[in-house]
Amino acid sequence: MGRGMTCQLFAISFDASQPLRLARFWSGVLGWEAADDPHDGVALLPSDDTGFRIRFLPTRRPKVGQNRMHFDLTSTSLEDQQQTVARALGLGARHIDIGQRPEEGHVVLADPDGNEFCVVGPGNNFLADCGFVGALACDGSQEVGYFWSEALGWPLVWDQDQETAIRSPLGGPKITWGGPPLMPRTGKDRLHFDLAPSVHGDQQAEVDRLLSLGATRVDIGQGEVSRVVMADPDGNEFCVLTPR
Repeated sequence: MGRGMTCQLFAISFDASQPLRLARFWSGVLGWEAADDPHDGVALLPSDDTGFRIRFLPTRRPKVGQNRMHFDLTSTSLEDQQQTVARALGLGARHIDIGQRPEEGHVVLADPDGNEFCVVGPGNNFLADCGFVGALACDGSQEVGYFWSEALGWPLVWDQDQETAIRSPLGGPKITWGGPPLMPRTGKDRLHFDLAPSVHGDQQAEVDRLLSLGATRVDIGQGEVSRVVMADPDGNEFCVLTPR
C-alpha cells in the first residue's frame, strides 16, 4: 500500500460528561475555535499546524483510573509556563499528583473532567521544534508505535529502549508511546483516535488495511453506526469514520 492510501488522523476524541463545558475549557487553554461537529458532540479546530481537531463526545460513564494518553503542552520560558498553568487553573483545571518528581520540570494538571495533561517547562529538547501542543503522550508498547507509524504513514522519529514516537511529515505534535510496563486497563478508553479516509477514499478498504497491520474489530455496544470501531495491538479503541 502506498502512502497515498493511508487515512488521516481526523480527531482526538474525548468522552465527556459535559462536552460543551470541556470544549470551552480546551478552547480557552489552546486558543482553538469551537465548531459544530455535524456527527455528534462539539469540536475544536486547530489554529496552528496541529493537523487534527479535538472532539468532545457525550458519555454517562464516569472516569476510572488514569487516562492512557494525555497532551504535553510546551513553554517558551518559565513565565510562559506559569501563564499557561494560571490560564488553565482559571478555566477550571486543578493540580494533580501522578507521581511526578519536582526536578522533571513539568506541571501536571487535570481538566474539569479529570483528564490529565502536562505543561512542560522550557528547554525540552525532544519537543523543541513542536508547537504549543507538543505531544500526545501515550501509554503503549513498541509494537503499537510501529503499528501507528504504518497506519498513519507517519515516520518514526524516536525508537529507543522500547519507547517510540511518530510525527506527521507536515509537522505538528509528536505522538509518543512510553514502552513497558503498561498501565492496567480500566474499561473503555476516555480518549481515542478518529481516523478518516480522504474524500475519495474507501472506509472498508481502510478497515481491511488496518486489520492486515494488526488491528482488530471490537464491539463496545455501538450498534448500527457509520463508524467502524477497532482496537490497535495494545487493545486501545479507535474509530474509522466515513471518508471526509
